[in-house]
Formats: sequence, structure tokens, C-alpha cells
Amino acid sequence: MKIFLAGASGAIGRPLVKMLRGAGHEVVGTTRSQESAKALRALDCEAVVVDVFDKAALVQTVTVAKPDVVMHQLTALAAGSNPESLQQNARLRREGTPNLVEAAIKAGVRRFIAQSIAWAYAPKTPPYREDDPLDLGATGARAVSVVQGVVPLENAVLHNDDIEGVVLRYGQLYGPGTWAERPTGSSPVHVEAAAFAALLAVDHGERGIYNITDPGSEAVSDKAVAELGWSSTFRLKV
Repeated sequence: MKIFLAGASGAIGRPLVKMLRGAGHEVVGTTRSQESAKALRALDCEAVVVDVFDKAALVQTVTVAKPDVVMHQLTALAAGSNPESLQQNARLRREGTPNLVEAAIKAGVRRFIAQSIAWAYAPKTPPYREDDPLDLGATGARAVSVVQGVVPLENAVLHNDDIEGVVLRYGQLYGPGTWAERPTGSSPVHVEAAAFAALLAVDHGERGIYNITDPGSEAVSDKAVAELGWSSTFRLKV
């Protein structure tokens, strides 16, 4: 199939491009710089530079690409988790996601796969499963991430009958290109295993939410294992 991958140069995007190409899919990947576009082309990915906040340009880009599936792997956390970055990331999820959904619909795309986070649940005694409520009462920095970012992103993807919305709630990423070499946080996941879940979601699983986390995490990923055929042990071959 032809995949439109928004955020192809990010921590998940880069290994995901390799996996998609290895599976025989065509990939059109977005980035925000010509330098990153050059790196994507070296991975046999058709690279386009587009701003997700520019709805008209985004709609045109997706429509011209004519993809079968749209993937949303965009984040704005390259500078870390400081307050400004968290605000930028929340805005990207809140405003950029509806633009990308609209672009997909106008291009006639049904399958839409988006990344979310697995540590946004309302406090309770673990484990956390996909039908548990999100932390709508969060305050401070957590409210920025969850209430201002995750909630509107998931609503845009899941509550639209014109697309088959799939939300992958990733745990705290570790591995190449991330902030951590080893598992960290309450629900970690290796970045390549996270990308593998997105690859599987192209043609596996019903619309809905899937936790993507290592075994023993507070957020459990039994649903992804059963319905997507996902494994937390997946790694790219060197």
C-alpha cells in the first residue's frame, strides 16, 4: 500500500520508514526541513516538507500523494520536556491532528493511525487498560499534555465516522534516537517495537485504542498482542 507518514523524521518515524519499505509499502513522509528530507530520501522514502498547521497546503499534499493509509507520528519535543516544548506538542496534537484528519478524508483515505501516550490515565490502582478513563482532572504540566493535547488528538481520530481511527498509546520510549537507552517510567516500550505496532496497524486490528508497552507495565498491552499480533521484543535487524 501507499502510506502517508506525518512525522517521518522523528524517533518513531525513522525506524518505521525502514519497516514500511521492508514490507513493500510505498512511503510519502513529511518533515519540516530540507536536511531531514534528504535523509528520508536516502531511506527510499518520498519526502515532502509541509507544515501541519497550514491546512490548505496539507490537504493538497495528502490529496496529491493519494495514499491508502495516513499515519500521524508528529511530535514537537526535540528540545525536551520543558514547559515551552510541552505547550508546542499539545498545540500540535490539538490543532494539527484535525488538519491531518481532514486532509485524509478529502483524499479519500479510510485508515488513520495516530500515536498517543500510555501514561495519561486517571489515577487508580494499576493495571490500566484501554477502556479506563483519561486523567481529565490533571493539573499543571500534566494537564497541558493530557487535557490540552492527548484528549483532543484522540477525539479527532476516534470520533469521526469518515475514518477508521486507530490510536496507539505508546509507553515511555527508549532505544536509538530517544532520551533513554534503557527502560524508564511506569510503562516503557522500545522505540522499534513501538514502530512495529504502527506497521501492524496498517492492516491489522479494528478501529480503537491499543496500549503499546513492555510486559509488566502499569498500562497493559494484551489487546495489541491479541488483535495486532504485536510483540514487545521486536527489533530491527542490523
